[in-house]
Amino acid sequence: MSEDKSDDIEKEDRRKTLENAALTGTSAEVVQRCGSAAKEHLVAYSGVDNETGMQLKKGLKDIAESKINPENEYANLKQQAGFAAENKYTARENAERIINKDKTRVVNTDTKGSGSYNQLFDHYIIDKNGNIIAGEQMKFIGSSPEECFRLLATKKDFQKYLDANAKITVPSDYYDGVIKEADRQIAELEKKFEYAKKNNTDQLNKIQEKLDKYKKLKQSIKNSNVSTKEALFARQHPKLSTAMDIAKISHRAGLEQAKYGATIGGTVSIIQNTIALCKGDIEINEAGIAVVKDTAKAAAASYVISATGSTVKGLMQNSESAVVRSISKTNLPAALVTTAVEAGKTLKKYISGEIDGLECLEELGEKGTNMVSSAMFATAGQILIPIPVVGGVVGAMMGYALSSACYKVLVDALKEARLAHEERLRIEKECSEVIKMLEEYRREMNEVVNRYMTEHIAVFNNAFSKMEEAIGLNDIDGFISGANLITKKLGGKVRYNNFKEFNAFMESDEIDIL
Repeated sequence: MSEDKSDDIEKEDRRKTLENAALTGTSAEVVQRCGSAAKEHLVAYSGVDNETGMQLKKGLKDIAESKINPENEYANLKQQAGFAAENKYTARENAERIINKDKTRVVNTDTKGSGSYNQLFDHYIIDKNGNIIAGEQMKFIGSSPEECFRLLATKKDFQKYLDANAKITVPSDYYDGVIKEADRQIAELEKKFEYAKKNNTDQLNKIQEKLDKYKKLKQSIKNSNVSTKEALFARQHPKLSTAMDIAKISHRAGLEQAKYGATIGGTVSIIQNTIALCKGDIEINEAGIAVVKDTAKAAAASYVISATGSTVKGLMQNSESAVVRSISKTNLPAALVTTAVEAGKTLKKYISGEIDGLECLEELGEKGTNMVSSAMFATAGQILIPIPVVGGVVGAMMGYALSSACYKVLVDALKEARLAHEERLRIEKECSEVIKMLEEYRREMNEVVNRYMTEHIAVFNNAFSKMEEAIGLNDIDGFISGANLITKKLGGKVRYNNFKEFNAFMESDEIDIL
């Protein structure tokens, strides 16, 4: 690959990475909202809100572990499904309010530390300051919408809910049928009332009371947005039910953000391809195809970043760790997704042999550092420029640019340090080789000395033994013979072999050189 082509590929890769940073920045507001919405379902499952400290008497997980009497299985399951429905309703209502930027919230009245079970309300609607706005009672009763309305209208125990002006939440699959049955019953009562006015005035008050009650009941009925099947499914499969609700929210986040991604990606592509078209580098049909592809890729990237980022944000926001919960308030959840995508691109290049191990690590470090910086600046940008998307984009691109510049300086410094380190290692290696050589020389020398000493010591010992024996016997010739053994072994010249030769040598004029 030519150097120019390699540079072009590197520039394009950097442009795409910067574009992903911008897309991550645009997702800041959506990820925060949808991530907080997803967190509500995690609270419903576990029964614990680590952010506020609130604890339900039972989360979906605990309800699913409730005992079942084999002789009364259907009734037990239906009752427990009703409890599960209360949690699902709270989570879905709050998630929707968060997504729609509604400051009111729904809270379960049956929570740990709240005292005895509330006989009138299963849920409270509270404002942003925690003040109670209204109370609600959930009723998943009857085997059909008609029976559900009949029980609500006729059971004496239910009159207290109407007297307390409670909203009565019913299964979503019953709601339309309950309202229809209410209209039918009200229409019949109105006919009876008109008839009584003409023929039986004594019944007017009773009919009027019943008519007023039914009308009030109809006005009190509220769709829980939880069906009977969903409630039972949540009781039997709490984890899967929770995952499905979170997936729906993540999908919404992805779709909402994809349009912004398409706008950004399309705009960048139009500018880039228009310039290329003017320069004559591409044809007009090629430019059109490129714009469509780039727009689609940007939309898809935005979908993935926001959808996955929302899930990560929800998990972090309900973490037991206060540090993790604090980080969840930044745009780091979305940045983690983008970083994973960018890391995947780098690893692919490494595996295919386009870059070596060192370059792979450098790219991973650069992209990771830059994306984290981009996330933090995106959060700051959104605060300083409180316009959805705009603040996030400005902050993200500024953070990426600053971080990229700082990272390059750092990498250059590290490279210099690495070269110095490599030079030190080279010298150490050479020294090590010299030390090994010296050790080998020493070993050979020791072997020679030991061999020399072993050979000579035996001769010396023999010579000294003879000399010592000769002294004991006053044998001068024997002493001279022993001494000559040492002389010969040390390479010296023997001057005399006995006392007679020694005496002759002493009387001669010959000089003895030691």
